[in-house]
Amino acid sequence: MKRLKLAMLAMVAFLAVNTVNAQDENNPWAVSFGVNTVDVRIPSEFGDYVKDYIGTSEWGDNTLPSISRISAERYLSDGFTLQLAGSLNKVKTVVAKDDSDLLYWAIDANVKYDLNSLFGETGWFDPFVYVGGGYTDLDTFGGEGMLNAGVGFNTWFNDNLGLSFQTGGKKEFADKVRDHFQHSLGLVFRFGGKDTDGDGVFDKNDACPEVPGLEEFNGCPDADGDGIKDSDDACPNVAGKAELNGCPDADNDGIADKDDACPNDAGTKAMNGCPDSDGDGIADNKDKCPQEAGPAENNGCPWGDKDNDGVKDNVDKCPDVAGVASNNGCPPEPVITEEATAKLNEFARAIYFNSGRSSFRPGVSGKLDLIAEIMAQYPEANFNIEGHTDSSGAASTNLRLSDKRAAAVVDYLIKKGIPAARLSSKGFGEDYPIASNATRDGRAQNRRVEIKLKK
Repeated sequence: MKRLKLAMLAMVAFLAVNTVNAQDENNPWAVSFGVNTVDVRIPSEFGDYVKDYIGTSEWGDNTLPSISRISAERYLSDGFTLQLAGSLNKVKTVVAKDDSDLLYWAIDANVKYDLNSLFGETGWFDPFVYVGGGYTDLDTFGGEGMLNAGVGFNTWFNDNLGLSFQTGGKKEFADKVRDHFQHSLGLVFRFGGKDTDGDGVFDKNDACPEVPGLEEFNGCPDADGDGIKDSDDACPNVAGKAELNGCPDADNDGIADKDDACPNDAGTKAMNGCPDSDGDGIADNKDKCPQEAGPAENNGCPWGDKDNDGVKDNVDKCPDVAGVASNNGCPPEPVITEEATAKLNEFARAIYFNSGRSSFRPGVSGKLDLIAEIMAQYPEANFNIEGHTDSSGAASTNLRLSDKRAAAVVDYLIKKGIPAARLSSKGFGEDYPIASNATRDGRAQNRRVEIKLKK
């Protein structure tokens, strides 16, 4: 009994060592659990040898009523598989029934060859032959190495689970354990495989083995998570609807946004996804009168718009001249008249400063008051005050002086009630003369202030 327990512990240890790491990304693995029977009655005559093999009298006697054989396998290549197996048994019949009570255990290493490599894959039935060796111990007789050879088959119920049958003989060399047959039957579970993209779907079942994907799409990706795999998705990076091949439809008009000229306004297919509110056959985005039906020649308006200013001719007071709606279709009124502009510049030419200073000469304030009065009449107009000098003196000095003089005019106008936001100033020094600086009169003309309407 003690030796039986030791043998059972050896089998458990064998299973742990050979299945804890039984997973390889490049090769499938399999484990099998089942029963085995041992036939050790082998006469010398070949005919008796065959008769003994096909006999069944010892099968019930030499078979434990529990799991008595465990194996682990790794596929190598080209139809070859390495099998490691551990088996345990009680041999009660050798020649006559119940003539023995021997503990039997064995550790074997076999190389299997899948005959489907010769005949072609069947998918569910894998016959094989095997050859190998191992160590067998038969209780008080001791143990020795033995040569193994035999045949078998796996029948698969699905991709992972199947039934395994294996039968063969063991040849002794040291006369400690007699030649015998061993047969086994058990459940086999295969697992593992190559998964290049690491998505949990083995390459053999992965329609997209180089790109991580989802199991429900056979390993192919669904980047936008809309339930349509990328290969069938016309818009793979934007979640959409199945009826639109995975493309979105923001306005829910049944036209994919990528094909919709108005993706945010529900429309019709005839209008390329745009609405036609007045039903005149012209899409709203091209209809100048989207709420009133009109012919195409009038851009969708019931009345024409000859000057194309967006104001219908029936309300356009200037139908032949482009204008603005705020002025009834006529050009906008100027913010200041040409006459007023001319007056401003006339008064500006009478603004004189003390020599080399930014202070005004006597009598100039009257002209500045007139300028302020005109500006007050046109509150929509904004102005820039420009200062200029002649070329006498250093250019840098002239630039600073012109800037100060322009600013002095702005300061005076602000004090007269013109909002500062309407005014700005800038000095240009001697850079823009309007007369020759070679004459006294020319220099006098160049020392000036100009008022420009800001656009």
